[in-house]
Amino acid sequence: MTSHVMRGGQRSMSQWWALAGFGAAVAAAALLGGLGVAGTAGEYQSLRQPEWAPPSAVFGPVWTVLYAMIAVSGWLVWRRTGWSPALNWYAAQLVLNAIWTPIFFGFGRYGLALADIVVLWVLIGVTVWKFRPISRTAAGLLLPYWAWVTFATALNAAIWQMNQ
Repeated sequence: MTSHVMRGGQRSMSQWWALAGFGAAVAAAALLGGLGVAGTAGEYQSLRQPEWAPPSAVFGPVWTVLYAMIAVSGWLVWRRTGWSPALNWYAAQLVLNAIWTPIFFGFGRYGLALADIVVLWVLIGVTVWKFRPISRTAAGLLLPYWAWVTFATALNAAIWQMNQ
């Protein structure tokens, strides 16, 4: 009985380490994005933008919540499947998420950033579709992210068009 309890405790501990791993992966994507925007609030404000563009101060809080949801979503799927093909899609969208900010702000390549975010949007959709049969909760946690990236895609397109 003691060994069963111990194994259950070890399993529980590994679950938390896995969640920490998903949090670290998402934090790495956020950090890469954060490095890409360090000191760019002025650049963002200097761009011609549509009237509906939010102030730069909105992005940090929104992304903090979304990144937490993204991490938990991946972890929920991992708990049920281990590393699976669905998580390959998850990882691919996370990479595109991470490189968008340096492309947009670091290089000022608004058209290339738009191409990146369009593919990101598609990959989020595929990830939601792949996650849904495994965990509806995990898929649902990605829906606000997908909605925000939809908005960000429209904003990226408008800024690219207005600043050519």
